[in-house]
Amino acid sequence: MLHFMPALNATLNGLSGVWLLIGYTFIRRKNIRMHRRFMLAACTTSLLFLISYLTYHAFAGTTRFQGTGWSRPVYFTILLTHTVLAAAIVPLAIVTVWNGLKMRVDFHRRVARVTFPLWMYVSVTGVLVYFFLYQWFPSR
Repeated sequence: MLHFMPALNATLNGLSGVWLLIGYTFIRRKNIRMHRRFMLAACTTSLLFLISYLTYHAFAGTTRFQGTGWSRPVYFTILLTHTVLAAAIVPLAIVTVWNGLKMRVDFHRRVARVTFPLWMYVSVTGVLVYFFLYQWFPSR
């Protein structure tokens, strides 16, 4: 029953990254209303990802990486940086979004300059982790 969840998680992670990029594009064009909508969509998608991810791992446990050779250090480097930054993104995103909603523009902008690239990295590497585990080097 849980076999579809890794793909769902990767999709949610990827969508979060897409919403972030679109939101960034809107703020560069000074369209605050659309920027807010897409950034909140990224938050919602990330929250749905987190719920789905925790649900999957609560029932399925851990997934062991099956790759060998060059793929192992590449995978574990991506996984380590992804995991550390994913944990850091939670408070950063909360602070960034909160200050954006409160229109504390200067502080929001300063924090977002850190949050945005890290969150993008987490979204992209989350999809890469999925491909490493379930597409490129799946369990036999």
